[in-house]
Amino acid sequence: MDGDWFIRGRDGRLGVYLPAGDAVLCRGERVPGGSWDDARKVGGDQRLHTGLAVGQGPDRYAHLVAWRPTRAGESGLVHSTHFQPLLAPLDWNPVGHPDRRGDRTGMPAVAVDAEGRAYLFVRNGGQGVHTVNQKARGGWNGWHDLGGSEVHEELVAVTGESGLVEVYATNPEGVLRWHQEEAGARPAAADPLPARVEPGTLAALPTSKEYTTLFFTGSDGVLYAWRPGGEPVALLAAAGPGPVAALRCDIDGHDCTLLAQRSSSGRVAFAAYPTEQESAGVWWTESGPALPAGTRVALAEDAAGRVVAATVTPDGELRLSRRKDEPGLALQAWQDI
Repeated sequence: MDGDWFIRGRDGRLGVYLPAGDAVLCRGERVPGGSWDDARKVGGDQRLHTGLAVGQGPDRYAHLVAWRPTRAGESGLVHSTHFQPLLAPLDWNPVGHPDRRGDRTGMPAVAVDAEGRAYLFVRNGGQGVHTVNQKARGGWNGWHDLGGSEVHEELVAVTGESGLVEVYATNPEGVLRWHQEEAGARPAAADPLPARVEPGTLAALPTSKEYTTLFFTGSDGVLYAWRPGGEPVALLAAAGPGPVAALRCDIDGHDCTLLAQRSSSGRVAFAAYPTEQESAGVWWTESGPALPAGTRVALAEDAAGRVVAATVTPDGELRLSRRKDEPGLALQAWQDI
């Protein structure tokens, strides 16, 4: 999965999206902070390939993107919008293929701008990056080649606090970045970051009106934080493989960045530090039971502003833990949902 698969909807309810074989399932709280409904299939009986991208705009509508088989040896991208966790998502609608036709070329990524328009990014067959975005009044503009070479499959798209969209990718030379310079503009290439990055470890979090912070694991196993215009800052050894989950939240009146990752022990590790103040120091604290390899971790805030952590195992088991109503970052016991 790519993006914020664990979200708070416009109505305050928490919701999740779970790939399940050739389908995507969604679940949501019946009331904010209450019990959860049963899993439902997104988009009817349409078959999908494994892999899902989720993006959420300021309106808190969720945009889902996946690949579906079209004919023998070929696939196309499809998109759905989900307005509230307890409503049915819209049907899957075709978006096309970055190379016009062919098989899957990479995991898609999606971000949503301040006007509610989805921007879809995906590696193309030439190992560059293509993008397509929604029109202001419905429908999609044409595909555009952003460039890049030897791009790894996983991309990360994000909307900054400015409402402008950015996308990050890695290749053997380091981190590539494209960003909007004004609303509605096509993302333009920025200076790359020379670095040795483990593919599939990127995570991006808006941390101020000026900056998005990119997190990645280097080839040395260290987790780094980087903001364009500066140098990467080493935080601490990565707790485990894959990307961290990142959330900006209030902890005892302080603006903090909270990180979570499945550790090498299988438990969920948490770390927090004052936002954009990496020099303050940070360390991991583990929580909950050991979970199988491939478990994904996500973070959100509920309708009451409490931090909520979620895990989903490869076989679809969902667990949640909420922050206790006390100082610090103590979490309640993990619950099966």
